[in-house]
Amino acid sequence: MKRASKLGCLNILSCNKLMINKINMAEQKTNKNNNVCDDKFCPIHGSFSARGRSFQGKVIRKFPKRAVIEFERTVFITKYERYARRKTKLHARLPECMINDVNLGDFIEIKECRPISKIIHFVVTKKISGGEGQWKQLQQD
Repeated sequence: MKRASKLGCLNILSCNKLMINKINMAEQKTNKNNNVCDDKFCPIHGSFSARGRSFQGKVIRKFPKRAVIEFERTVFITKYERYARRKTKLHARLPECMINDVNLGDFIEIKECRPISKIIHFVVTKKISGGEGQWKQLQQD
């Protein structure tokens, strides 16, 4: 019972379940991608927290450690009582484990994080669907 109270559990059974859940979560993180991700700015494998706003958009530029996405939004103009379309570009950190997965034209999701640099305040969390990158690969084959 002393062991259970040290871990903050009510009894030994709940402690065993807690320990099993922690082990399973650790295995899921390592097995998600076969390659090991040593990037400290990775929200999946690292201890980097992504919180706040999230956006989905198309990759228009890709750099070694970041991607630029663009998405459209509608803005209401009161003078004309009409809606106008505006485009927004955001820079996001591209983790090492996703560099080969994300290509130009892909539709990805980014999430807000602490400021990493002057222009990077977001991190790529997942790839939603492919785009021009897959089409260019098919044309080359």
